[in-house]
Order: sequence, then structure tokens, then C-alpha cells
Amino acid sequence: MNYAGCSPTRRLRAWGVLAGGATLIALWLLWLLGSVPGGVPAPQPIVTILIWHWPFTNRPPELPGDTCTHYGMTHCRLSANRSLLASADAVVFHHRELETQRSRLPLDQRPRGQPWVWASMESPSNTRGLHHLRGIFNWVLSYRRDSDIFVPYGRLERHSGPTPPLPAKRGIAAWVVSNFQERQKRARLYRQLAPHLRVDVFGRATGRPLCVNCLLPTVAQYRFYLSFENSQHRDYITEKFWRNALAAGTVPVVLGPPRATYEAFVPPDAFVHVDDFSSARELAVFLTSMNESRYHQFFAWRNRLQVRLLGDWRERFCTICARYPHLPRSQVYEDLEGWFQA
Repeated sequence: MNYAGCSPTRRLRAWGVLAGGATLIALWLLWLLGSVPGGVPAPQPIVTILIWHWPFTNRPPELPGDTCTHYGMTHCRLSANRSLLASADAVVFHHRELETQRSRLPLDQRPRGQPWVWASMESPSNTRGLHHLRGIFNWVLSYRRDSDIFVPYGRLERHSGPTPPLPAKRGIAAWVVSNFQERQKRARLYRQLAPHLRVDVFGRATGRPLCVNCLLPTVAQYRFYLSFENSQHRDYITEKFWRNALAAGTVPVVLGPPRATYEAFVPPDAFVHVDDFSSARELAVFLTSMNESRYHQFFAWRNRLQVRLLGDWRERFCTICARYPHLPRSQVYEDLEGWFQA
């Protein structure tokens, strides 16, 4: 188009139309580059998670910048440096330190709109002081499947390669217990089982403690392991099941949540549930009269699956970054105790 004969006003308008069109084209090209293979996407921001106090210790581990990449999560930074309170994307508080008052909430310094995370892997029976925490926390990190950040004690993952051989067995049943209290359901069930089933008991409660590296090799020599939880609550399945039994290569006999909960995590033929029997004596007969063929059926899952233990608090905290974009910023647990005790 020839604008030589146009008035200055018309020429300015025409150049404005062309400039506007060029801007739209440039914006379209930028969008296209970020959405097609080979384009240059905009860099993702780093999500900073501040751990106000590291669980069960005054000395947090080293937290280099690439900590979370070791667990498959990028653009995620963990820090225990409290000076980052004003700038952190989220702050995590582990309940045990709040419960024992080894640490306090910095409520008067809390930045507006900053999500706070309540973290605990303990059962409601072993958790106190939640009534003091009304209307404070936005998200929950726990073993509960309905948590905002769900972190089980373990899971089964697919594996390739040969199936690992089962350890040789020399005993029927083993149990490792450090805190034996007669009021607990697991103690009562053990008392009922003992006359009908030989159970070799280890742990501080019996004066037969096992060192950290001795536990799994010892338990692996038994056909069954009593994976009895210290309390029975929704989704509460701990290392007693994942590590002490499945990872050791023995069959867990479980006392915990209902069978359907365990079946949400592992195949139904990978464990024995005490609720399937009308009495302790019936359970003992089932365990002691089992032939080799039936026993080996409990390990069919090992042909395609392997145990992944999730006990590292660094991995648990990195999981917050994976959930961060999907969690509601306006959510508040007005009755954290009511939710957790449900």
C-alpha cells in the first residue's frame, strides 16, 4: 500500500495498525515457541519449602540445591534456614516438636497468604495437642490417603529382571516390639496366639533388641511376621508391614485397618489379615498347617513388583513441590483434630 499521498494523521493511524498487528504476531510466536516441540518454554520458578524444625532432631541434614532431584522432583528447594520465612513458598511444621514445645509457631511473623503445612506420620492415638492448632494450617502431610500431601510408609513398584530368591526359613513366626503395653490390641492378640503358635519375640520390650542391620536378616528367617500396628486407624500402615515383613521376604500377618485398606496398596494374596479368622486359635492353625505350595503363593507379587520404602523425610518434604501447583491456597483446617481423629 502506498501512503505517500495520505495525510499525516492517516499515515500515523496506518502505522499504528501495522504496529499493533506486529505485536499480535510476536505474541503468537512466543506462545507457539512455548507450546510446540523444540520451542523454548518459559523457565519454571523454584518452589522453596522451609522446614521449620527437622523431625526428631535439632540438626537437620545437609540440603544442597539438588536434594529433590534425587527423588525425581525438579524446581524444588528444601531449606531449614528460618531467615527464609518471609520468602518461602510454604512452611512445614512437624507435629512432635510442636507437641513437646521444643518449637513454637511464628504466628506474629507469618507472611500473609503463605501456606503452612502440618506434618506427621504418627497415628491419632499417639498425637496430642491438636486442639491448639485450630485455623492455622492450610495443608496436611501424612500417611492418610485423603491428605493434601499423601506420603505412605512404602509402596510396590514394577521391576524388571529376575525375581529375587526367598530367604531360607527356619522358624514359623517372629515379632519385633519395643513398646509393649497390655492395653494395646496387639498385646492382647499376642497373648491369645502364644498358646497355639510359637512366636519368637525381639526388641527392647523383651530384652532382645536387634541392631539396625540385624533386623531384616533375622526376620527373613521366619515364614511369617506379626505386622501388628500399635493402634488401629484409617490408612495407618507403617514400616512394620512394608519393611519388617514385605522387604524382608516374609509374609505379614496384619493387625491394623480393614483388609480393603491393605488391598489398596498390595495384592490381596500378599498378606494374612487377622480379621479373616474368628479366633486366635483358628489363625494359628491356618499358619502352622500351611503347605509349601500354598505358602509360596503369598509371594507371587515378587515376580513383577518390588518394595519401595519411603522413610526419608527429605523425600517426603520434596513431595510437597509435586503437589504444590494443585493445592488450594485458601483452604484452612479449622478443626485439625476433628479431621485427624475421624
